[in-house]
Amino acid sequence: MKGSAILSAVLMTLILCSQAAAKPLELVTLQYPPYEYEENKKVKGIAVNIVKTIFSKMGYRVSIRVLPWARALLRVEKGDADAIFTAYKTPEREKFADYSRIVLMPQEISLFVLKDSKIKFNGDLGELYGYLFGVVRKVSYGKKFDEFAKNRDPLDVNVINTGELNMNMLLKKRIDILVSNKHGAYYILSNVNKTEMIRELKPALESVPSYMAFSKKRKLGFIRDKFDAILEDMKAHGEYYQIIDDFYKDLKKQNKKAD
Repeated sequence: MKGSAILSAVLMTLILCSQAAAKPLELVTLQYPPYEYEENKKVKGIAVNIVKTIFSKMGYRVSIRVLPWARALLRVEKGDADAIFTAYKTPEREKFADYSRIVLMPQEISLFVLKDSKIKFNGDLGELYGYLFGVVRKVSYGKKFDEFAKNRDPLDVNVINTGELNMNMLLKKRIDILVSNKHGAYYILSNVNKTEMIRELKPALESVPSYMAFSKKRKLGFIRDKFDAILEDMKAHGEYYQIIDDFYKDLKKQNKKAD
């Protein structure tokens, strides 16, 4: 009886795998460049390229839809979509989603200065007292910087409406330090072909992990485990980081052609 049960489980797995391979997995995400975004009816981005590579290695086709975030989460909760990315892990979401063990995309908050700036950073924001920081209105930069900004004189923090305008303030030397999502800053710089003018201070201020999360209603735990194994291998052998580098190289080429 035990052998029969094992055989049945194996057969069921094979059936599920063949069914999954027969049609694309339905993935949902949000408009969040440069990680994932829709442009000219095509879904692009760093995370998109990584996700497509992983599923291709697994032998799965995927269909990716960009939706408002709340709607995307609801589709996964109801089982109307197979998985969602790039999702932060919360107790509420873990009730309806099986998260990957391996981080899909760490979303780092960093400080940026002009390349020839003499400003240094050792991880202690208090050491940067007196410099003018540039931030985007209503954006959280993580607990560490948000707490720091609360206690600063308003003259020490310049608030701008968009990341692009904030970057322009740094390039024009109207602020000393730009606070930004790391890849968001590089995306803006690549779009204006000025990556070489800016230097990222180390260490990063904060890193918030985001994941691929599979709908529990779709019962895709075996796909999640395979996804994890391939993602881990890609990081260990450098392919993951090469995809990120290639994204910016391609973006730079496109912008040069547009010019």
